[in-house]
Amino acid sequence: MAPAPAEPGGMDGYLGLRDVLVDLDLGAARGGGDGGTGGGGGFTVCFWLYLSGSAGPSSVILHQITAGGDNKLPFLALSEGNKLLLLPLLRLHKEAPGTSSYPWTDTTNISDANECPLEKWIHIGCEVTENVMRLHIDGDLVADAHLCSIPSEPANQDDAYQICLVGNSDKVEGYVYNIQVLSMLGTVHEQYTENPPSKLSIEYSCCDGIEVGDDGIWCIVGGKASCRRNFIMEVVLTNAFGEPVNKDTQIVASLVYADNGAVVEKSRDDAEPPLLIAFEGLEYPAKSRPLPILRGRALFKLKISQLSSKCDNKLFHIYFSTLHAQKYPFLEASSKPVCCISRGRPNRPMGPRKRTSSATVGEIQSVNNHQGFGRDGKVNACSQSHDLVCLHPSKFLKVEVDGIETHKMVPQSEQDRKMVLETPSVTRTDSTASDSDSIDGGSSWSGSDRDEVETFSDAMVFRYCLEGTCERSTFLKDAASSINVDDLIALANQVSLYSGCSHHRNQIIISKQLLEEGADTWSIISKNKERALWSSAVPEIVAKFMDISRSANRGLSEQDLEVLRGIAGCVDDLGRGEFDRLWYWLYLVAASLSKDKINNLWARTEPVWIEGFITKVEAENALRSSRELLRKLGTFILRFPTTRSWPHPDAGSLVVTYVGSDNSIHHRLLSLDFSAARAGSLQDLLLQEPELLQLGRVDRLPTAMGN
Repeated sequence: MAPAPAEPGGMDGYLGLRDVLVDLDLGAARGGGDGGTGGGGGFTVCFWLYLSGSAGPSSVILHQITAGGDNKLPFLALSEGNKLLLLPLLRLHKEAPGTSSYPWTDTTNISDANECPLEKWIHIGCEVTENVMRLHIDGDLVADAHLCSIPSEPANQDDAYQICLVGNSDKVEGYVYNIQVLSMLGTVHEQYTENPPSKLSIEYSCCDGIEVGDDGIWCIVGGKASCRRNFIMEVVLTNAFGEPVNKDTQIVASLVYADNGAVVEKSRDDAEPPLLIAFEGLEYPAKSRPLPILRGRALFKLKISQLSSKCDNKLFHIYFSTLHAQKYPFLEASSKPVCCISRGRPNRPMGPRKRTSSATVGEIQSVNNHQGFGRDGKVNACSQSHDLVCLHPSKFLKVEVDGIETHKMVPQSEQDRKMVLETPSVTRTDSTASDSDSIDGGSSWSGSDRDEVETFSDAMVFRYCLEGTCERSTFLKDAASSINVDDLIALANQVSLYSGCSHHRNQIIISKQLLEEGADTWSIISKNKERALWSSAVPEIVAKFMDISRSANRGLSEQDLEVLRGIAGCVDDLGRGEFDRLWYWLYLVAASLSKDKINNLWARTEPVWIEGFITKVEAENALRSSRELLRKLGTFILRFPTTRSWPHPDAGSLVVTYVGSDNSIHHRLLSLDFSAARAGSLQDLLLQEPELLQLGRVDRLPTAMGN
């Protein structure tokens, strides 16, 4: 008999191939004729299959054994081309394999035309009658065969009708999920969509604080507490369709050796754990602090204390797994090889130094006006800077590696600026450091004189350019509370000059107003308590968004709010830290929407030009007409990247996700530039791009929450 059906949303129902044992009653297949769904006999065997990378050609996946027999003959196998083969059943079909039938490709079989994927879940459906067998892959019929039945034998009828399916226990490492034997035909697609299995993976686009070498090896700064740095990794639990899974499970991180997978242990009893996790401001051994999966995701803030040089220069992996006693490869995920190095703390000046500003008063006022500051020094969301113009790829290269976008600036003239999609490269400039090793913020941040502008030492500016988003945020929180707008503008100019990226400018100048409005909004939401209910926070969040974005008619839909809740990482209530994560993303989006060209596009709902808050996965799914087929070339969707928050230079920017001429999905950032070199509406400029031909759409419920 088959195991009980797996509970939807649960973590049970997984079996190793060696543990599979299913009884088949061949009597149920008698009288099935051609196997129509309207009547007659027949049965269906359905299950999800996961084969490891070691599964090779001519491997048997499931054997069939007759009652009282010793010979194992194939029922489901891989051909020499690694294509799935389904073979007729013993005692039911004359074409069934015999002990001398090897290779199985020489006998009657049903074969898929495509190679079987490894290390990926696929759904298998086998429909059986006395005259027909059908093979379904991922809900679709891929092959069938008409067979000759063996007449039923009255004598020893019980034995004649009993066949067992058993998994391969020798050569093939594989797993089965939710295997079922159904007495009905025509239900394969229903079984395929009903209860898919899960897979754990690393979301590399959300990793931060990691330098990648030319050989692909990750380089992470570790060692003693004064030098090691934070790095951030996000793991996602998705089903076989790539959708986030909301399951009550926890994920734990550990450090393992790359060559053999052994866990890295402490060098001595009083030594620090090799891998540490930051939790509520404190550090713990990573193995002692598993994190729950929330809406399919868990975000780890980690540090390594064990240096590669202390382990015979070995490489490591960051290894994630569930807390189940039984370990499955699809519920585990390992990072790319990691080399942990030591990097001493540089000597830094204790405070800013004074020097005559290189910017004229007119230039400062010009920058001030561009960034939307009023005379009171606060950000005016209604007048925020730039027209949206993408720069020519020969002048400004957009770097996008596994979804991580950075910038590489090259000087250019006004006439060269034009609207184009940017070209991906392979460089990353936004590395992350730890909280303990962040830029000094406790120095004297006094305001400047009117004759001199207070600036920062070159060392501090360079360090800001090299730090990651988390450390820049800490620096700006300290600085913005005690310096004036002119000093922020001076810092923004220096950072833009030294980093070669003007996108840092807006993140620095807007910081003072962002933090002040965030504090005021939290005070209203929390009523001076430590936490607030999400349901009570929503109206104020929506009101603030509509006010900053100058959106009179379009608020936030329920789906938008769910995305915001995912960014915050909260469920039914939120604290200040969770609110800040939401605010640092939402404020920059709202500020971008306040600009005329983007605001006009946001307001247009027939058709919807800018989708609400959607994830990268949702955008990609919207560009697929099925799991395998993409929509028409040039179909595109505009969205805001959910992994870019203040003060990341790309926070608040628009991303165009589109089907390229190579019939694959691309994600390109639309740059913000200070010039208004090209007139016309943004939609017209977008449609002038040769790779953008028609606007796509995301099917979402049309509910919206206004003020």
